[in-house]
Amino acid sequence: MNTAENGQPDAEGAEATQNSQKDNLKFENDLSHAVIGAAVEVQRVLGVGLLASAYSAALAIELGEREIGFEREVSVPAMYRGRPLGVAYRADFIVERALIVEVKAIDAITEIHRAQLLSYLRLANLRLGLLINFYAFPVVKSVHRMVNKP
Repeated sequence: MNTAENGQPDAEGAEATQNSQKDNLKFENDLSHAVIGAAVEVQRVLGVGLLASAYSAALAIELGEREIGFEREVSVPAMYRGRPLGVAYRADFIVERALIVEVKAIDAITEIHRAQLLSYLRLANLRLGLLINFYAFPVVKSVHRMVNKP
């Protein structure tokens, strides 16, 4: 923390930190809205009933067309007591190095799916994740936004 000469917290440093946090939250919100919009378009074109792999491929195309930066099938390593465990999982998408997107096409999202996404966020050291289930119609009713609170 920045301190002034009298040992008190520096108001300018605190204000800059608050502004930075607000900017990050706005970026995350805008990014999640953009990804959800892309998912809505994918489902509008493809409908329901396909495998998750088809929706993932279409979502990659849609994100690219919207010029949203992403990586697909990203290996995320895990550590145990400072030792590597190898690849813990592969994220379906990491968008703009800030958001994990997991794509499903299943009857219902359960607590295990939510717990997995939270684990993925922790391992990847990211704050925000979206669990998108293309089986549900409309898809926006089955988007689960998860926040990793350190």
